[in-house]
Amino acid sequence: MTIIDAHCDVLGKLLLEPTLDFAGNDPSLDVTMPKLRQAGVLMQLFAIWIPERVDEPGFKHVLHSAELFRDKVVGQAGMALVRTSEDLTRAAAGGTPGAMLTMEGADALAGSMERLRAAYDLGVRCLGLTWNYANWAADGVLEPRNGALTLKGRRLVAECNAMGIIIDVSHLAERGFWEVAERSERPFVASHSNVLELCGHPRNLNREQIRCIASRGGVIGINFFPPFLRTDGPAAIDDVVRHIETALEWGGDRAVGLGSDFDGIGSKVEGLEDPTGYEKLAEALAKRLTDEQTERVLYRNWYEFFVSELPKTECN
Repeated sequence: MTIIDAHCDVLGKLLLEPTLDFAGNDPSLDVTMPKLRQAGVLMQLFAIWIPERVDEPGFKHVLHSAELFRDKVVGQAGMALVRTSEDLTRAAAGGTPGAMLTMEGADALAGSMERLRAAYDLGVRCLGLTWNYANWAADGVLEPRNGALTLKGRRLVAECNAMGIIIDVSHLAERGFWEVAERSERPFVASHSNVLELCGHPRNLNREQIRCIASRGGVIGINFFPPFLRTDGPAAIDDVVRHIETALEWGGDRAVGLGSDFDGIGSKVEGLEDPTGYEKLAEALAKRLTDEQTERVLYRNWYEFFVSELPKTECN
């Protein structure tokens, strides 16, 4: 079994508690290096997200998060740093789990394209424009006005396209989503979102959004947070499978992957509380999907997407 997970919030926890042991099996972390190895994870994406408990969403916290990523995730734990498609194929061949840096929300960039370039130089390869609320670039899904992109947000999309930073539309208000679809010249993703028609939470994507992402060559990572899976009680692995099946039906076999949201969610799916639960998910998928579909959802769709969309080498 091989896995790629497009979203976790380990770095947010480490930012608040730097003594947490990612390299060991710290019980305060859903995702740790031993669990990733046990689960057969080929690559884990690590989001820089500035928790609300932090005094200000300043760029210094982005720098600190990137330092924690470098020291604790890549350094102490020995994960393979992924910045290019060459890095990813090398990690896959070498058997060491890869680690890629992302950003959840552009707030800390404060409208500065110089900061965007600095984030790229730190290794950020995927950027969510917003978290749940409005910022300088766009509105998040919980912003009542459901605004589109600002002028600076439009420039941000163009600069991400030019630099090779993948745009992530999870958390983005629907009007902003459609403007990204109109303006982005490159494929974009929803790293950790589910199906709105199955669970009416504003964080989820509707049928037309799923079809749009797929038609542009992007991927949707299915999220494991129970309130995004169902509205009427605790969620089970079968609920995750249900969202995957529907996203496959609407987006096609190459458009669906995993985006767990581990370490960023308070409640869990029973049996899928951390990466060690991927085996149960794989077994459930194998009962409902073909072998190829199961493989694609677990890792291959994300793998092929990133091999295609990441810079080929550091020189690119």
